[in-house]
Amino acid sequence: MSHLTDEARAPYRGEAGALPGPDSLEAIVAENPTRRTLLRNGLFGLSVLPAMALAACDDTSGDPTVVVPPTPTPTPTPTPTPPPSFTASFAAVAANQDDRVTVPNGYTVDVLLKAGDSVEAGTPYSGSFPATPAIAEKWAGGNHDGMEYFAFPGVDANNRGILAMNYEYPDFNILMAGTYNPATATADQKAIALSAVGIGVVEIAKGSDGKWTVQPGSTYNRRYTGNSSYRAGGPAAGLLSGSIKGMLNNCSSGRTPWDTYLTCEETMDNYLDPTQPTRDYGWVVEIDPLRELAQPTKRTAMGRFNHENVAYMANAERRVAFYMGDDTTPGCIYKFVPDRAFSASNRAANTDLLDYGTLYVARFNGDGTGEWRALVVGQNGLVAGAQDPGNVSQSTTPPAPTTVNFNNQADVLINCQSAARVAGGTVMDRPEWLTVAPDNKAIFCTLTNNSGRRVTDPANPRVTNLHGHIIKFREEGDSPLATKFSWEVFLTAGDPSLSSGGSNLVGNINGDTFSSPDGLRIDPQGRMWVQTDHSVPGNSGVAGRTIDQAFGHNAMFYVDQVTKQSKRFLVGPLGCEITGLAYTPDLRTFFVNIQHPTGNWPVAGQQPRSSTIVVRRTDNQPVGN
Repeated sequence: MSHLTDEARAPYRGEAGALPGPDSLEAIVAENPTRRTLLRNGLFGLSVLPAMALAACDDTSGDPTVVVPPTPTPTPTPTPTPPPSFTASFAAVAANQDDRVTVPNGYTVDVLLKAGDSVEAGTPYSGSFPATPAIAEKWAGGNHDGMEYFAFPGVDANNRGILAMNYEYPDFNILMAGTYNPATATADQKAIALSAVGIGVVEIAKGSDGKWTVQPGSTYNRRYTGNSSYRAGGPAAGLLSGSIKGMLNNCSSGRTPWDTYLTCEETMDNYLDPTQPTRDYGWVVEIDPLRELAQPTKRTAMGRFNHENVAYMANAERRVAFYMGDDTTPGCIYKFVPDRAFSASNRAANTDLLDYGTLYVARFNGDGTGEWRALVVGQNGLVAGAQDPGNVSQSTTPPAPTTVNFNNQADVLINCQSAARVAGGTVMDRPEWLTVAPDNKAIFCTLTNNSGRRVTDPANPRVTNLHGHIIKFREEGDSPLATKFSWEVFLTAGDPSLSSGGSNLVGNINGDTFSSPDGLRIDPQGRMWVQTDHSVPGNSGVAGRTIDQAFGHNAMFYVDQVTKQSKRFLVGPLGCEITGLAYTPDLRTFFVNIQHPTGNWPVAGQQPRSSTIVVRRTDNQPVGN
C-alpha cells in the first residue's frame, strides 16, 4: 500500500470494450483458427509445435540390391550448449540513498512506461497539465503497482507479449496544481484524478538492440480507469450498482490459470469521489487482456476487503485455490476455491468460474497447525446477531464486540472483515503479497508491519512490529482443496544495528537486511524475490536515525528459501516504493515498478513520475545468475 493512499483515504473510510481492429493479431488468428492455442499455466503456456515426421523414400522397382556400406567416418561429437544457470550468483549491491535505480554490475535498466505516457493513442504528458479528462484518460496512470505478463498464442513470449499493470494512486504532480480535495473538486478534476487509477494493458516487444518498448497503436493497448464502467458477478452482485463507476486503489494483482488478469481494489470506498456507493469497491476484478471473454467484472464471491494481491495453486485435476491478503492493520489471510475445475481447452467455459465457490479465512493455531474456516452463512457463527470481536490485537483492553447480522451470503461477502473475525480467523500484521511455490509445497505471505500491535500471538510474535515478517505455510497434501495446513514464521525483518531500540527491531535475516517486506514472488525456477515498502523517511525505532539511514532506500532482494540468505538485488531512487514483478518465460527480462519517486528520477529536470522499468543482463543470461 502506498503511504499516499493511506493518507488520502483516511478521512473517507467508513469501514476498517471495443473489439480488436482488422489488422490485429486476434483478427489474423480468427481467420486461421489453427493458430489459436490456449495459454496454459501462466506465462509459460505457449503452444509447442508438433514434431515433423520424416517420410523415407522406398524404391520397390526390381530385385533388392544389397549394398555394403563403407566404413563410416566418425562424426565429431558437438559440444553441447550448457543450459542457462539460474543460480542467484549476482554480487549484491550495497544499501544506498542515491536518486537512481541501482543494480549489480553487468545489468542494465531501461524505463518502459512512465505515468503520463500514452497507453491509448493521444497526447502524452509533456510538462503541462492535461487540458481535459479525455486526454488524461489515455495516459498511463500513477503509482504503478502489481503487474502480470501474458503471452500471445503462437508468438515467442521472450520477445513480444502483453503487460497488464495496476495504477494504485494518481501522480498528482503531473495532473493538477495544488492539492486534490474531493469535497471541493470540480467534475473535471474528479474525472482527471480517477483517470489515473485502474489498470493499463500494453503490447510490448523487444527490439534488435535488446530494449523493450510499448507498441503504439496496438489493438491491445487499453486503459481501464476509475471512470470506466464495470459489472459485478457472484452472490453479492445484486447489492451493488447495476453499472459500477470505476475501480480504485488497484494495488497488487494476480492471474488465473486460463490467463485472465486479477486486479485488486485495496479500498472499500471511493475516496476520490465519495458520492459513489461504498459497496461498489473492495473487490477482485477479473479482466481479459485479450478481450475475448466477459467484460471486466468485480467478483464478489472472493470477498470485499482491502485486497493486496492474488496467487493461485492448481492441481493435476484442474482444481484451483486463490490466496489473498487483506492489507489492513490488522487483516486476515483468505483463500477462495471455485466449485468446479477450470477448463484447460476452452477459456470461455471459465467465464463465471470465480462467481461460484467457497471463501475461507486462515486460522493459525499456536502449535504450528492451521485451518481454513469457511465463510458461509450459517457456518462458523455467521448468523443474524453475530458478535464481531473487533481488532483484538491493537489494545491490551479488548474492544467491545459489535453486532453484525449475516442473513445471507451477500451479507457475509460485503462484511467480509467482520465475518472473518467472527469465524475465528487470525488477524495478521498487514498481509500483503502471497506467492505459491512451483511445486505447491509452500505458500509465503509478507506481513509488512503493524506498529500498533499490543497483543501478540505465535503467528504475529512482536508488539510494535515496525519492520514486519514473512510467514510460510503448507497445505495438507499440497492440495488447493485442503482445509488444514502447517505453518512457521519464515523470517523476521529488522537489523542488528538497531538493537539499542529493543530486540523487536533486530530480526533474524541472514545477510542483507530489510524492513517492511511487501512485494513477494517465487519465480518458476523457485527463486524468491522480496520487495520492500518502508515509510519514507520513516521511523527506524532508534531515536535520531531514519529508516532510510538504517536500510537505505526501498529495495528488492533475493532470499534463499533454505538458508534464508538475503542478497540485495536492486535499490530504488529517492522516496519510492519497489513493487510489481513480472518476467519473460526465459527469465532474461524482469519488469519492476518504481512507485511515487520524489527526487529527480526518471528524467533529470522533469517532474518525478512512477514508472515501469526493464532489468536485463548485458550478456543476455537469466536475471539473477
